[in-house]
Amino acid sequence: MPRVRRQNVPPALFQHLLDLVQSRKIPASQLELLAKWLDSEPEVPERQWYKRFSGMTVCGERELIKTFLLPGQAPKGKHV
Repeated sequence: MPRVRRQNVPPALFQHLLDLVQSRKIPASQLELLAKWLDSEPEVPERQWYKRFSGMTVCGERELIKTFLLPGQAPKGKHV
């Protein structure tokens, strides 16, 4: 199973994620939770997946994080 990629993220995807953090006003506390989770080098499925945190949901596909959802938005894929 792949692990979430933390380096060499495509620049356009990285900018997309930064834009989402700003436009959706993702709190720093949620990003800290994400960072701690990423520190554990989590394995993720080879298809769409999501990880819920208290104030956001991280969605990805294979080793890449693709988007951040706010509470109430429905994720697709397998819960990790």
